Amino acid sequence: MAEFDSLVGRLLVAMPGIGDPRFEHAVILVCVHEPGHAMGLRLDRPAPMVDLKSVLSKLEIPAPDSAAGRPVLVGGPVDKERGFVLHTDDWMNRDTSVPFVDGLAMTGTRDALLAMTDVAGPKRSTLLLGYAGWGEGQLEDELGENVWLTADADMDVIFDADHETKWARALAGLGVDAGMLSGQAGRA
Repeated sequence: MAEFDSLVGRLLVAMPGIGDPRFEHAVILVCVHEPGHAMGLRLDRPAPMVDLKSVLSKLEIPAPDSAAGRPVLVGGPVDKERGFVLHTDDWMNRDTSVPFVDGLAMTGTRDALLAMTDVAGPKRSTLLLGYAGWGEGQLEDELGENVWLTADADMDVIFDADHETKWARALAGLGVDAGMLSGQAGRA
């Protein structure tokens, strides 16, 4: 049996012509990758008409003015009502935070939302609704079909608010010019 190469902590960068409009120009951070399944969070798609302040208000959590205009991202098409706070590991809840690679963790509890607006909270964080998920062998099949490129994680691509350029910047980090990619696939 071949050795399993986990992609945890890596970015998946969608190739043009991915064939699924939910993932056009997607940049996804892989948070879980095991032989039986994979899970990731899309980093480049703000939820329409939703910001952190509106989510906090809906949950009856005091929402400082600094939360207004702070984007909430669509993490993926699975379980879209479920929230995940992706954050640096300088803030952790020892019971609920899940560190998955050096420097990064995710937490899906109310205390993480509170920490996002607290000076004692994580240095960098973002709230995502939903996630991208793959069943056994599905991600590996997609990689074999050249649906995704893999890239090293970059904290600016992960956390900055320049969502429109994340795909092109992730490609540029691989030395690939987004304008030179074709949506046509082939095999040699």
